[in-house]
Amino acid sequence: MQLIRTKTETQLQEIISHTRGAMGISVLDLTSNDRFDINAEMVFPQASAIKIPVLMEVYKQAHAGKFSLTDTRRIEKQDKTSGSGILFELGDGTVQMTIHDLCILMILISDNTATNLLIDLVGITNVNQTLNSLGFEQTRLQRRMMDAAASLRGDENLSTPAEGVRILELLHKGEFINRSICDDILAILKKPKPTNLTAGLPDGTVVATKPGNISGVATEWAIVYLKDRPYIVVIMENYGVEHDAPDAMKAISQTLHEYFARLSRATKYGAYVAPSVQR
Repeated sequence: MQLIRTKTETQLQEIISHTRGAMGISVLDLTSNDRFDINAEMVFPQASAIKIPVLMEVYKQAHAGKFSLTDTRRIEKQDKTSGSGILFELGDGTVQMTIHDLCILMILISDNTATNLLIDLVGITNVNQTLNSLGFEQTRLQRRMMDAAASLRGDENLSTPAEGVRILELLHKGEFINRSICDDILAILKKPKPTNLTAGLPDGTVVATKPGNISGVATEWAIVYLKDRPYIVVIMENYGVEHDAPDAMKAISQTLHEYFARLSRATKYGAYVAPSVQR
């Protein structure tokens, strides 16, 4: 087991070493609590992966009674934000959506207009206060989506691979507010979407995930629900060059899936046993 783990860690290091940018990874085995960490404490820009803490804050405030997820918001011309999404293309003042639907658009198609409406609803300060209260000192929401001036000032949305894993672990264990709210958040994150990590997984694998990409930056936070051996993987890159990050993320995902799939069907001595026999 230890030898296979060491070989897997070496594979991960080799994949990362061949990228021309700076890349960090944190992986947590949700069965054994074993982990792989490479540059896991480095702080990276988050692009759209920061939308997970925004989603959490929406559910926290809804639970506190500040608003209902069924409350509606009208999308006015001044609300529209360019970049990813669909709301930017729709009529001025003719579209009305529930807060819950805005959450779906924010995560499923990374809609920036929906995201900024939700950020304005819950407040940047409140998102960061919640992160502080949970012990996340490096994860910060500091600007709305597509705010180039704020980005140039250094007001970037930030996190580390290690904190990304801890946030997803909190949701997986049902320890953010309560089990029901965590399940609702995870249900949104599980909605199928093409990502670099899912490209390295077998078809049909359930993944709760949110990727993010801006120029020079690629991130992805994911819980991979491999049968009998679920795991969390968070990958972040900055100073990226061409297709290095997508290729590396896919290769990392394939390497991890192969490793955990072997563990899921092996005895402690490394023999593969059919599930019916193991029971």
